[in-house]
Amino acid sequence: MVNLSVIIPAYNEEALISKTIGDYLKFFRKQKLDFEINVILNGCTDNSLEVVSEISRKNKEVRFVDIRQPIGKGGAVIEGFKVAKGSLVCYVDADGSTSPVALNELIDKIGDNSGAMASRYLKESKILRKQPVTRVVASRGFNMLTRLMLGLNFKDTQCGGKVFRKEAINNIMNNLVVRGWAFDVNILYLLKKKGYSVIEVPTVWSDRKESKLKMHKAIPNMFFALLKIRFK
Repeated sequence: MVNLSVIIPAYNEEALISKTIGDYLKFFRKQKLDFEINVILNGCTDNSLEVVSEISRKNKEVRFVDIRQPIGKGGAVIEGFKVAKGSLVCYVDADGSTSPVALNELIDKIGDNSGAMASRYLKESKILRKQPVTRVVASRGFNMLTRLMLGLNFKDTQCGGKVFRKEAINNIMNNLVVRGWAFDVNILYLLKKKGYSVIEVPTVWSDRKESKLKMHKAIPNMFFALLKIRFK
């Protein structure tokens, strides 16, 4: 039985995906863990499919799903949940912002909980490369809204690295209603409603992408996404 399923949603990541997959392969092979890596290609128009297909051909742990139409990061992660075989499932960003060591820390710390997630805003965390100011403002504002509207008392719901028990995910997957910014919050809110426990873990994290966030669009989108989660 597979112990760990690593899900990597990818949209036009031909420049970074090879190194990210290679880093995870090298690390978890050394850990002698029974693992798989599921890359979910989502609406890619570059050579991501060719790159991932070649990696998969040479490495039995790597599988991929190619979804031609854009379904959002959340939609891609859901597709990853569907094909994951591990008793633990996790998802990480394709750019490698969450290192294999940081992901393994979540696995080690999950304990009896149903989930463990990396947090950039705990005092013990180390940020090697900071996010652009616009994204920090949006992240902090979104976090405040999740506390007020959903009662989720986490410091950082949006950090890329998260690990969950597959049985808990299976119990909420059919009730996920959002695919964009608030996807992570949707998972956490449903797990809370079902009585599952999720912990935050300090992380070592490095931003790898320039922000394309448009604040005038992001703020109302955040608000309406949270309304959708709360009332559906």
